[in-house]
Amino acid sequence: MSSSTSQTTSRAGRLTLPVEKGMDAQVAELLERLQADAVRNSDGTELPEIVNKLATKIYQTYFVGRGDQDWAQTHPRELTRIYLMSERTPALADGELSIDLMTNWFVDQVYPDTDCDVERWWQVIDRTTGDVIAPGAWHVDPADLSVTMDQAQAGHVYTVGFLAVQRWDPTQMYNYLTNGWADDPQRIKESPYDIRYPQTWQHVRHALDQWLADNPQVDVVRFTTFFYHFTLVYGSDGTERFVDWFGYSASVSVPAMEAFEKRFGYPLQAEDFIDEGWYNSPFRVPRKSFRDWVSFQHEFVTSRMAELVEQVHAAGREAMMFLGDNWIGTEPYGPHFAHTGIDAVVGSVGSGATCRMISDIPGVRYTEGRLLPYFFPHVFYPGGDPVTEANASWLAARRAIVRSPLDRIGYGGYLSLAVQHPEFVDRMEEIVNEFRAIHAAAAGQRPIATGPRVAIVNCWGALRSWQTHMVAHALHYRQAYSYLGVLESLSGLPLQVDFLSFDDIRNGVPEGVEVLINVGAAGTAFSGGSEWADERVTSAVRRFVAAGGGLVGVGDPTAHPARGAVYQLSDVLGVDRELGWGLSTHRPMHTSDHHFVTLDLSSRLDVGEGTPDVFCASATTTVLAAHHEQVDLAVNQFGCGRAVYLAGLPYSSQNARLLHRALAWAGHREDAFTTWTSSDVRAEVAVYPHSDRLLVINNSLDQVTTTVSTPTTVREVHMEAAGHLWFDLELHPLDIPG
Repeated sequence: MSSSTSQTTSRAGRLTLPVEKGMDAQVAELLERLQADAVRNSDGTELPEIVNKLATKIYQTYFVGRGDQDWAQTHPRELTRIYLMSERTPALADGELSIDLMTNWFVDQVYPDTDCDVERWWQVIDRTTGDVIAPGAWHVDPADLSVTMDQAQAGHVYTVGFLAVQRWDPTQMYNYLTNGWADDPQRIKESPYDIRYPQTWQHVRHALDQWLADNPQVDVVRFTTFFYHFTLVYGSDGTERFVDWFGYSASVSVPAMEAFEKRFGYPLQAEDFIDEGWYNSPFRVPRKSFRDWVSFQHEFVTSRMAELVEQVHAAGREAMMFLGDNWIGTEPYGPHFAHTGIDAVVGSVGSGATCRMISDIPGVRYTEGRLLPYFFPHVFYPGGDPVTEANASWLAARRAIVRSPLDRIGYGGYLSLAVQHPEFVDRMEEIVNEFRAIHAAAAGQRPIATGPRVAIVNCWGALRSWQTHMVAHALHYRQAYSYLGVLESLSGLPLQVDFLSFDDIRNGVPEGVEVLINVGAAGTAFSGGSEWADERVTSAVRRFVAAGGGLVGVGDPTAHPARGAVYQLSDVLGVDRELGWGLSTHRPMHTSDHHFVTLDLSSRLDVGEGTPDVFCASATTTVLAAHHEQVDLAVNQFGCGRAVYLAGLPYSSQNARLLHRALAWAGHREDAFTTWTSSDVRAEVAVYPHSDRLLVINNSLDQVTTTVSTPTTVREVHMEAAGHLWFDLELHPLDIPG
């Protein structure tokens, strides 16, 4: 990956700052103080004229799918659509049953599309039997937004899957509500329109050409993003009801579904998108129809992206994509993304995993991370504490940036709010200077991987690299944080990490992989669900481990109750899970207080929510941590290979070290583990042999004294809170500013 064309000194550049009108003096002062080399506007703000007089690159947001509200209002049939499901409605008596379509949906955002062929594109389903009710047995009442069935059966539950018009863009709605724009008469509720309609597509192309001509000052067109928004639907109370950052439910249209049928040879139904009310969440094992739809939309979206990028390049500008909002179909790790010609990707850095999701994207000239906090009033208010969030964001991001460098960083939101917190501006200055210094000292290179090559296997594989177990872009969820911690830990460890699908291992684990990781709850796409019923998969992994490979399972790895086992590789893992069927069986447990994997545990093992009722399934299993006779951590020998089981792994410095040790042991790398490591789990080491340098970072807000080891030298190192230090490979200190 090549660097951007911005300045590359350790004291200037590589920073994009959001600016707005009405604060020219403060903008000029901050640009000089922070040495930002690019400015941008945010949704709802305009660039001040002063930016044309400053030596900075100008980014400007461009909204392909909602930027022209005159077009949206005059072409209501070409607004985007979304599939929704009514509430589950029970029939209390035989006969007529009325189902209210909009119960718990926000009518200002979505509205039933009663103008389409409802008998073709809507579905009424008996959820008690699973039967689809024939269109002639129900009818739509557009006046009261309901569907009435003629012959419902008492005791059965029914739903309606219906196509709805998106009348309000979800992100603009979020910004509108969060920032109190309802009191601003200049703000309008923006509707998104769909480029599947040829007339709208031609309008979008012509509008971009006109915009480029009207905005010669813009250097970088920041597409925010392209055509289809991730699934974000509000409830009747105006709060988020359903959010899926990977959701394709809002990418549908009649023309698209008709084109899909011609391409794949089978028709789609409402249920293909509604998925019994799960809406094809990424936690669901994806069905063929949904996989095909993702592939279909990816090819279409990227082909249209390429045309818009070509227009931007023809005008002598750069094209940047924001990895968010209307990003559905782009799939940066998909097979067609590299052919779009996009110059850069920018995304929000909410964690180390989301940072790697951006920085590892192939096929772009540079990447940029938007650090938190966002300059919005829910953080920047009188008495607020944005510095605490800034510290947490930076420490999480820095671990990942060290392993896979971003080319640039930036901030978003409203600068007028940030300047009211001078302590935050001071901390921001420190962070951007540290980022530049690390980038300059590392020359933009990745440090070497000192541990085994590992691969995470799940239903999504490389398509969703660094994107597993996320619901709303790395926000905390009780049912997911114990698994997301594995990704977060890996984002900053000195390992090469690959992402494999079950198709990738069906005929054998790829050469070069030393340890497989399977992590997730039973029945999810991340654990694998029914994929583990395929003997080709289980046999391939058994052969891999027996020949000397490693397997690390977290939560419910290989879970698929069948053939006498819950974990289909219980013989490899050495553990299985009790579902209540085997309580008559006595299962002894061999425990040990000392093992390579647990040497750095200084407090009780934290498995987060954990996984209940896991027991020993092999006489060779050694349990390293347990509670109430339930296994939390165990190791097992299998043939020439090794396996490690963990009941959960939320992110912490201690758990990141535990995972590092588990992978090293499973990969037969324990003898070299202490080389290029820190004795204190809060500090991590990155090695750059090409420049004869070594970096030590303190991932905590405490002062840390630790011992760092190389193949020839051991040194005690004292680090300030959140600090970093550079050494040569013989551990002589280097005086590198920043």
